[in-house]
Amino acid sequence: MTKKIVAPASDADALVTPSSGNVFTDLGFGPGEAAVMALRADLMARLRVLVQAEGWTQAQAAERFGIAQSRVSDLLRGKSEKFSLDMLITLAARAGRKVELAAA
Repeated sequence: MTKKIVAPASDADALVTPSSGNVFTDLGFGPGEAAVMALRADLMARLRVLVQAEGWTQAQAAERFGIAQSRVSDLLRGKSEKFSLDMLITLAARAGRKVELAAA
């Protein structure tokens, strides 16, 4: 049996496209949808960091957020499709965090 060895592409062969600053825009989503997706991703990450920093168990986070433990599991696993932007803002507020939106 013969194995085929493929040499990695050299740096000269690499195509680098500058980012727009929003990965969802870069993936082809429209500006509005990309903005909402980026906000959701950011809020989810911040809530995950909050849970970890506070040392909450999923049950404790569920009580604090006012949701089921299974929803906390979804949040911590980054299942963004299960959370609307409104819900993520609500969870942040329930955790005592202030959410602000600034248009640039």
